[in-house]
Amino acid sequence: MQLVKVGLCAFGMSGKVFHAPFLKEHPGFFMSAIVERSKQESKAKYPETTIFRSVEEMLQNADIELVVVNTPVQTHFEYVKMALEAGKNVIVEKPFTVDVSEAEILVNLAKEKNLFLSVYQNRRFDRDYLQVQNILEEGKLGSLKEVEIRFDRFRTEPSAKEHKENPQLKGSGSVHDLGSHLIDQATQLFGFPEKLFADVFSMKGQAFANDYFEILLYYKNDLRVRLKSSVFSKEAHYAYILHGNKGSFLQERTDDQENELVAGAIPTFNEDWTKPLNEPDGILNYLNENSDTKRILTSSEPGNYMNYYQEIYEHIVFGYPLPSPGSEIIQNMKIIEASLESSKEGQVVDLRDF
Repeated sequence: MQLVKVGLCAFGMSGKVFHAPFLKEHPGFFMSAIVERSKQESKAKYPETTIFRSVEEMLQNADIELVVVNTPVQTHFEYVKMALEAGKNVIVEKPFTVDVSEAEILVNLAKEKNLFLSVYQNRRFDRDYLQVQNILEEGKLGSLKEVEIRFDRFRTEPSAKEHKENPQLKGSGSVHDLGSHLIDQATQLFGFPEKLFADVFSMKGQAFANDYFEILLYYKNDLRVRLKSSVFSKEAHYAYILHGNKGSFLQERTDDQENELVAGAIPTFNEDWTKPLNEPDGILNYLNENSDTKRILTSSEPGNYMNYYQEIYEHIVFGYPLPSPGSEIIQNMKIIEASLESSKEGQVVDLRDF
């Protein structure tokens, strides 16, 4: 099996939870280098990996062909550009960049260098989202009329992460953070909308970056898709609500990969590794071919973030399609940018202008 040598730009939560465990367990990757500016926390689990004290030092000295840029979003442009100019393929954490112009520069640079640039949209591999995909493919809801996708939390106190909480920093706040997931799922399921209207602000107060958003996407055929997130949601809502002319589907947010990884779970290659559901997590209510009502409790199948890295490996080795290429995620960045403008101006934004 061809071995792909990888360098990881940081060993904070993103590195410890979402990247290092999968690179370690996938037989096609070797985590050759990790950047830790002052500590050596990675040595305990990854003793075979060389620690570097800066991204610059790693790019100059490490034997790697793929770089994972998993640093704060405000540094993504600098480090992705640096890696591409060093001749390395790049995976960059979401959100891609702080704005559209940075994303476009990086996509063009990757193309010039004949390198790939992929954005880590891991929640395409959540069990609940995959279930929504399956339901839509079955066509039982008929013509869709209204969709809501939510990602709520109960985090009423600010975190200690300056790059996420400081409203003066471009790219901070929930629209870039959680919005990048919801927007990606909406565009994957329904394509690029024609217009949008957004309400974005900070429930914790003006001293903090936005932590609430409601983005209404306008599609052809009068479809409306609402994306919503709040940090003052003690009781869970259905994460996905879909209504069509033949039925409705309600799906809970039940993917627990992040929590299991934080608790120390080890992801496996080519098999399910998350805990099974104890009870159904969805409701499908529709009219069958005889116009009789069928109401079914549904259970989603496990998701696996390892599939993202498998798709990266298959792209490198076999030339299969690249998952979430930067050129595709530029469209998501346009929606983020338009949402902030819409909220600021209090008006509908025509996305054909972006």
